[in-house]
Amino acid sequence: MNSTSQTGHPPLDEYFNSLFTAFGPQHWWPAEKQFEMIVGAILTQNTAWKNVEQALANLREADLLSPPALEKVSIRRLEGLVRPSGYFRQKARKLKTFSAFLRAEYRGSLKRMFDTPTAELRKKLLGVFGIGPETADSILLYAGNHPVFVVDTYTKRMLVRHGWAHEKTKYEDIRWMFERQFPGQVERFNEFHALIVQTGKNYCFTQEPLCGECPLGRYREEGR
Repeated sequence: MNSTSQTGHPPLDEYFNSLFTAFGPQHWWPAEKQFEMIVGAILTQNTAWKNVEQALANLREADLLSPPALEKVSIRRLEGLVRPSGYFRQKARKLKTFSAFLRAEYRGSLKRMFDTPTAELRKKLLGVFGIGPETADSILLYAGNHPVFVVDTYTKRMLVRHGWAHEKTKYEDIRWMFERQFPGQVERFNEFHALIVQTGKNYCFTQEPLCGECPLGRYREEGR
């Protein structure tokens, strides 16, 4: 394999290898059951995961981590339970809307939903209130094992700083960078995204990034 891509950058698999060597396997998503992953993907919008964990714990204790239960519970009670995740009124509505969508479109079956072809299901998810591209792709990848790459703030920040993208580069264009290089590689998408999140939390800060200590620091120097 060539040491640089056609853009003049090291290929993305070199980035992956460097991060994997530095951090090891991440074992993401931080939940075990499919529906809990979906709920977590919705609740993690605009907040830290530690806040989502508290909201999930509240839902688990109230025995509400199932689509029928979320549909039946009162909106006021649900708002109180997910309050730790922030934007609790919107998120409570989003959870109810998704649960209703699952029942209406797939008779409440996650298996039936995830058996839907990726492009078709992604389009349907994006039509559900409160589900944007990042949330839809998180649901598809982590809960459904569909071959899509999740682009978040950390991913874009890293790519911009390394010259792969610009601030105005669209979500879909960044997603395609990864899906084109690693077509159909669900496990690679899962691991790579988790490794990028780890990098963002520890080195690639918005202000005063620790590039000299980052496992990807040398690539940024090479790209200058």
